[in-house]
Amino acid sequence: MTTTLPTEFSRLGSVTGHLEDNGYTAAVVYPVGPDVDDHRLWTVEHRKRIQQCLRTYGAVLLTDLPVDLELFSAVVRTIGGEPLAYNERSTPRTEVGANIYTSTEYPPDQAIPMHNENSYSDQWPSTLFFLCHTAPKSGGATPIADSRAVLQSLGPEVQNRFARGVLYTRTFREGLGLSWQEAFQTDSRERVEQYCRDHGQRFTWTDGGLRTRHWQPAWRREPSTGAEVWFNQANLFHVSALDEEIREALALYDEEDLPRNAYLGDGSTIEEDDLAVVGTAYEKVSLAMPWRTGSILMINNMLMAHGREAFTGDRRILVSMA
Repeated sequence: MTTTLPTEFSRLGSVTGHLEDNGYTAAVVYPVGPDVDDHRLWTVEHRKRIQQCLRTYGAVLLTDLPVDLELFSAVVRTIGGEPLAYNERSTPRTEVGANIYTSTEYPPDQAIPMHNENSYSDQWPSTLFFLCHTAPKSGGATPIADSRAVLQSLGPEVQNRFARGVLYTRTFREGLGLSWQEAFQTDSRERVEQYCRDHGQRFTWTDGGLRTRHWQPAWRREPSTGAEVWFNQANLFHVSALDEEIREALALYDEEDLPRNAYLGDGSTIEEDDLAVVGTAYEKVSLAMPWRTGSILMINNMLMAHGREAFTGDRRILVSMA
């Protein structure tokens, strides 16, 4: 449903907007039209209210902006602070500017399940920024889902099982997924070992590369609101998330040698039925807005999960984290 933007958010100079709400999750949309002469100044002037919207609703969309990396970087720094490097990588990306990256470089016919960025780690960005450089011909939206509502939508049985947390397993070897050098952004084994020790990860060097194991909780408390949020990537790491053709190819490997997988925190299997319940919870509270070239989507990474729809045509979405 669509409702009028609350009064306290309508006094933003030349900006108009509305609140999109499907009954479970919400996103505040601010169209920034050509009457805004200095977009950088506009962002500075409305910084506190944008930050408040991120804490309240979880997402803010700016539209009709110039496609300009310097402007994008300025928006990131104004709203989120110094942009972060993409460390402990789990997907292929290319850096196109100072801590500005392409979105996950997966084939266009593959959808990406909703998740919270870097929730498999003990360090994650608080805010994500997406710039639509080139809108796709069709599809390719970035659906978002309220992580508070996802947790509330899960039944007590699923919650009880995930109360054990999530154990993320990764195996790095040549020609199968990311190499450990790319994932950890170093060629030094010593630096990788120290990183794992500092971040509570178990590691083993193998003949083919590296194997890591890392426990993380399935939900956390978002600090600015105090709300409990579903915050993990069990559905994305689990082998069931892979395309059927890829799963068949990986059947040649032992389970412990898969590029990545997820288990319950005690090492027991996550049932696919439970992940189906999680997927339904995401869909139930999700909101997908088609991309327009020149749009910037900001999301509170703990309050909002995000994903990617399959698409056709060129699609170029740039990402920065803060």
